[in-house]
Amino acid sequence: QVQPVESGGGLVQAGGSLRLSCTVSRRAFSGSTMGWFRRAPGKERAFVAVISWNGDSLYYADSVKGRFTISRDNAKNTVYLQMNSLKPEDTAVYYCGARGTTMVSVLPYDYTYWGQGTQVTVSS
Repeated sequence: QVQPVESGGGLVQAGGSLRLSCTVSRRAFSGSTMGWFRRAPGKERAFVAVISWNGDSLYYADSVKGRFTISRDNAKNTVYLQMNSLKPEDTAVYYCGARGTTMVSVLPYDYTYWGQGTQVTVSS
């Protein structure tokens, strides 16, 4: 299965934490930049975090810097998003994207494979 599969979303109070996981087939994951994006109600899909194929390059949206951490386990074909100090404005559907190349990008349309998304709701 090439399509990424996300898990780990849920309902959490403000200030709480969640860890999202995304598992992809080896064919789509190996040598691929991986990104997390989110879509809040009424808004476009927005960049959250990206990690290069070897984990050496990490980039974050300004709104999540210092609170979210992206990581990957290449042996498990899995990328993670640790989300701490969650705020109500983090409420969104979170999507995992596999770029399919080693090139790093923060643009959604540069990604080839997408998961179905996982809902994160942060209550105040």
